[in-house]
Amino acid sequence: MKLSDLSRLMAALEGVNEGRQEGLLNWRYRGRLVARQLDGTHVVIRSSFDARDLLLRSFPETFILPTRFAGHMMIVADLQHGDDDAIEEAVIEAWKLQTRP
Repeated sequence: MKLSDLSRLMAALEGVNEGRQEGLLNWRYRGRLVARQLDGTHVVIRSSFDARDLLLRSFPETFILPTRFAGHMMIVADLQHGDDDAIEEAVIEAWKLQTRP
């Protein structure tokens, strides 16, 4: 998956706005973070703790959990080497998580 693919996916999600901070892309729903670019091939995606654990077990080549994100509801996806469908599903779930009241 490329960042441009991710941007197209995010644009299709109702209420998600794309922005940039310090040159890196981020996507928010009503100001709430859905995902943000870490570098040219990695993004951090909002995730519940349960979903995050499942993603790490099911797709270890796609998702990682750096120590700095361990206490947060986030997971890092490898766009270059990861499973595109798994990343897409994680992003959609992140959007759903942020749209809940």
